Amino acid sequence: MQVTGGRFENKVVIVTGAAGDIGRETTRRFAAEGATVAAVDSDADRVRALAAGLRKDGLQVIALRADVSREEDVERYVEMTCTEFGGVDILFNNAGVEGEAGDISECDLADFDRVMGVNVRGVLLGMKYVVPVMRARGGGAIVNTASVAGLSGASLISSYCASKHAVIGLTRSVAMQQGPNNIRVNAVCPAAMTGRMMTSIENKMSPGDADTVRDAVLGTIPMGRYARPGDVASMVTHLCSDEASFLNGGAYPVDGGATA
Repeated sequence: MQVTGGRFENKVVIVTGAAGDIGRETTRRFAAEGATVAAVDSDADRVRALAAGLRKDGLQVIALRADVSREEDVERYVEMTCTEFGGVDILFNNAGVEGEAGDISECDLADFDRVMGVNVRGVLLGMKYVVPVMRARGGGAIVNTASVAGLSGASLISSYCASKHAVIGLTRSVAMQQGPNNIRVNAVCPAAMTGRMMTSIENKMSPGDADTVRDAVLGTIPMGRYARPGDVASMVTHLCSDEASFLNGGAYPVDGGATA
């Protein structure tokens, strides 16, 4: 696949959580539309394999290993991207973990701290270090991965739910703050999605009977299916494109009508 142009030609993009289901597809989409992409993930082997595979298709992707909950790692991935490519135009703050499921009386605080560290601290740190770079370039676009669980309650995954509410709060606050600097900040809110994370949640919510959870969730989605990684990637790339130049501070469901 040779890239000859597209919506993101001459743009530098960072994607965190790039080795996951949404991250892989979105990295590919950005690169296929002309972007140079720094693919960031805590799993060094998987993210290197992703980048190598896309480079074989003629796409411009490098792999960077980072734990987004560690400030020094975030500072380093931004610095390395700037050193390699001269700046950053787009950040897809996508890295996330689901945490445990269960009654609040059984909440493990170490698990809660881990969820908040990756899902909230990681988002905050990404913006902290990318915003000054974007200001120097005259603007940019940031999309943070939230969830429909950030728009309402989620009975058995309270830590995850709390973290995604926080992501939306950060998104809206930084959008207001950085709008005058031509930096747009939005959140994407997927519903249950096919892939590793939802399979894990189903099994944690109902060990040995994940199909019951899946059937119950499907009953809340008018379109009768889970989201696919490509559904989310389409929204993310749209929000980062010039077509969305006046969209700022929004939380956009990709949910088949579940929150309608």
